[in-house]
Amino acid sequence: MPKKVLVGKVLSDKMDKTVTVEVKSRFKHPVYNKIGEKTKKYHAHDENNVCKVGDVVEIMESKPISKTKKWVVSKIVEENIFKSNETPETVEQILGGEEK
Repeated sequence: MPKKVLVGKVLSDKMDKTVTVEVKSRFKHPVYNKIGEKTKKYHAHDENNVCKVGDVVEIMESKPISKTKKWVVSKIVEENIFKSNETPETVEQILGGEEK
């Protein structure tokens, strides 16, 4: 039986060699035929601590690594280009110049 593969967004990288990944899935309600969305969080093993918050990663099912970790980061699909610590302080920095 092949291993399950999911794609999600990294929410937290504060733990050592572990990231929290949010996976969104869509489903159709059996009675109302409305499309709904579920989110689930997984703890995934990141051996080299390369994943950052905001990255889109692919995680693969594995044998249990700890009590909560049963997934491994297989690859980074898309890196986050924005730095989470850098925010513009003033309107001039947001607009890139002075107001007139």
